[in-house]
Amino acid sequence: SGLSQEAGSVEQLSLHCAEGSLEWLYPTGALRLRLAPRLPPTSAAVKGGSPPHVTACIKPTGTFRGAQLYLEREGVLELLLPETPRPRARCFSWLPQEKVALFLQATPHPDISRRIAAFRYELRGDWLARPALPAASLSAEGACRPCNDTEILMAICTSDFVIRGSIRSVSNDAELQESIIRVSATRIHRQKFPLFQAGGQLGQPVGSIRTPLRCGVKPGPGAFLFTGWLHFGEAWLSCAPRYRDFQRIYEGARRTRQNPCEFPVD
Repeated sequence: SGLSQEAGSVEQLSLHCAEGSLEWLYPTGALRLRLAPRLPPTSAAVKGGSPPHVTACIKPTGTFRGAQLYLEREGVLELLLPETPRPRARCFSWLPQEKVALFLQATPHPDISRRIAAFRYELRGDWLARPALPAASLSAEGACRPCNDTEILMAICTSDFVIRGSIRSVSNDAELQESIIRVSATRIHRQKFPLFQAGGQLGQPVGSIRTPLRCGVKPGPGAFLFTGWLHFGEAWLSCAPRYRDFQRIYEGARRTRQNPCEFPVD
């Protein structure tokens, strides 16, 4: 609570958890939030390649008021969230040796009415280096690019969800710049959380998967294999080959013993 802070003071905090939330009541002065996730050792850095990045995503609540959020990188401030921002996630990456922090600065107001600057955050290691880039658009590069065969094979082994099903509808949210794909699942191969639950036609599980609006997703007939990641509790698409194409790719990899994991194919 800012009621316990003096105007002009800066309180120092460290964010060690991989994900969480912060709620600042009656913002006064500023908070400097050091980003120091306790990440497991990563093997994502390939010999001769680029070192792994750490990635953070920030998503403000719909009632974010009373402060502005800046990214502090090597002493330089960059505005991430203005006061009353859109409820969209902002993501950024840095190298482990870089010094980064979030600087949450209260905005002056003539009254003392109740304001809350609150947001959720996720801290990830080597997320950008994963073979199947989540379409949640941690970077604009490649978010809409179709997955190649190697990425598809890795996606079925490592994704948060692997769902076989068909597209029921696609709706667009212009404010959030997201497309929402409604999917009827014929088989749930894996889901870390109950994203798809019964409620569709013939008792089929249904659920929603998101992609950036700029990808221009359109509904299409046939069966797909949807894979992707959880991002702030929502399913985001990475790879979605037609199921018959996936069968061909997987069978070819299995014959040459290049499949990274076993997967049921019928």
